[in-house]
Amino acid sequence: MKDEPPLYLDDPERLKALAHPMRRAMLTHLNAHGPATSTTLGELLGAKTGTTSYHLRQLEKYGFIEEIPERSTGRERWWRRAEGPRDIRTPDFGRVDPAARAALQEFHRIGMDEDRRLLESFPAAYRRDPDWAKASRGFGRMTKREFETFFEEYIALLFKYSHRASDAPPDARPMYIRLFALPADEPPE
Repeated sequence: MKDEPPLYLDDPERLKALAHPMRRAMLTHLNAHGPATSTTLGELLGAKTGTTSYHLRQLEKYGFIEEIPERSTGRERWWRRAEGPRDIRTPDFGRVDPAARAALQEFHRIGMDEDRRLLESFPAAYRRDPDWAKASRGFGRMTKREFETFFEEYIALLFKYSHRASDAPPDARPMYIRLFALPADEPPE
């Protein structure tokens, strides 16, 4: 991971591929639970197999997932998260092609909706097992340069202690980990 640069979603079509709620839900499921078929995902997401197959093909087209040929038989195709870059970032809004800005906004909206649901589920997860549910809130003063350094060191720390599904120890669990930061001296929108 050290030598692997971040993947910037600066291709408008690739960004649009991730700016869809069902595709994001599929990726989340594949990340947390491992390989699945379009039928399995359709049952979980309340969608028809044709719909899930279409969205899986879009995710495959842009390299986010891949078929598992050794598990696929006949019409049943198994899919897994591709072993591509783990550090996926969006470009600065002002530097995005104007035609892709709506997709970038939708990408962030869907992500924030996911984060809101996770935040709402935190108290129950903490009650179930406080050793597996941790939270921290902080406040600090930083220069722009210090903030950039902080963020990069946070990403490095995240990947230092994270495993890909293919190399995770047997007792490793998939974890949702979030960091978001914003200036405190500006009014919220």
